[in-house]
Amino acid sequence: MSVDLTATEFVTDPYTAYGRIREEAPVLRGTFYGGAPIWIVTRYDDVRTVLGDGTRFVNDPASVPGNGTNDVRRVAMERIGIPPDLMHYLTDSIISADGAHHTRLRKLVSRAFTVRRVAQLRPRVEELTAGLLDRLAALGAGGRPVDLVEEFAYPLPITVICELVGIPEADRASWHVWSRDLATMDRDRIPTALRDMVGNIIGLIAHRRAEPADDLLTALVRAHDEDGDRLSDSELVTMVLSLVIAGHETTAHLISNAVVALLTRPDQLAALRADPGLWPNAVAELLRRIGPVQFASTRYALADTELGGAQIRAGDGVQPALVAANSDPREFTDPERLDVARRTAERGEGHVGFGYGPHYCLGAALARQEGEVALRALVERFPDLALAVDPAELVWQPVPGMRRLGTVPIRVG
Repeated sequence: MSVDLTATEFVTDPYTAYGRIREEAPVLRGTFYGGAPIWIVTRYDDVRTVLGDGTRFVNDPASVPGNGTNDVRRVAMERIGIPPDLMHYLTDSIISADGAHHTRLRKLVSRAFTVRRVAQLRPRVEELTAGLLDRLAALGAGGRPVDLVEEFAYPLPITVICELVGIPEADRASWHVWSRDLATMDRDRIPTALRDMVGNIIGLIAHRRAEPADDLLTALVRAHDEDGDRLSDSELVTMVLSLVIAGHETTAHLISNAVVALLTRPDQLAALRADPGLWPNAVAELLRRIGPVQFASTRYALADTELGGAQIRAGDGVQPALVAANSDPREFTDPERLDVARRTAERGEGHVGFGYGPHYCLGAALARQEGEVALRALVERFPDLALAVDPAELVWQPVPGMRRLGTVPIRVG
């Protein structure tokens, strides 16, 4: 048995597709964009092992001794048209680093994402949310449909992360367009978008050298200029690229996916309106059940090892399927049901929507806060909030590994 993670079934109904392989063959061979075979890992405990055991699995194929490693990332990037001269900006990121190198990079940016720092950002997140809701009310006056993604789910997180990193307001619309182009899987649009992103960052770095500001970009530039051993030129550009893309794409689709989930489950929405104290718990449950990230970045076996009854060779690519783990009945009772009152604190936050282990999402606290603020304010401001189309008409975009909608037409009442 072998599967292709880019097959239509994994886009249109990933819960059924991943659930089937989780129960039939929890660790099985598959492919991604027609590249070298990988092991797809689907059960909760096995996924946590792959994500958390750095003595057996690494993110960078170059960390594996010898020359037998198949770099799954590069094959996939070639298939979607990433130019060779830009590929290192995606493969040499903090996401792909291991060991001391990863620790060094993470330390440079972690202070911007601490729980305390994120809590200080909350008033600004609430202010931005209120402004966007005013705009939704104006655009949706008279019952006109409004696109939730374009007018709310995207603008909030991209504004927050751009302010935090130091992307000027004048450039933010361009970042939205570039990010959208990257998600098209269009070989004609992706190279231009990525090249424009990198060029913009290089220009911003030069500007911050001349005019420092109170933002993360200035701090990273200072770390590079004062101690080049801590951050190379390429790492500086890559870090900003990774933070801005990851800092808004996933949160935007968490918000839009969550709104669809709640509007199609009126009992859950009613529970939240009756008890707003459930919102923090609800965000965790929404991440578990309908989170936008379907699988984590590929890991590579450091040596021959056994996992879930499969014999994995050194250098083999291993793909942890987060969506399958988050619906594993061995870990969650009635896992297919969205339950905003579900308590899953027996093992940390329960779900693995933010990953697990050394590469646990840097921006998890910020994403949780943005999700909570945005969703609560939206449903409280608009008691008659509803989808403007039948849920069956919503189109899930063919982006492997992501659960995302291009548009979500709503009526605000």
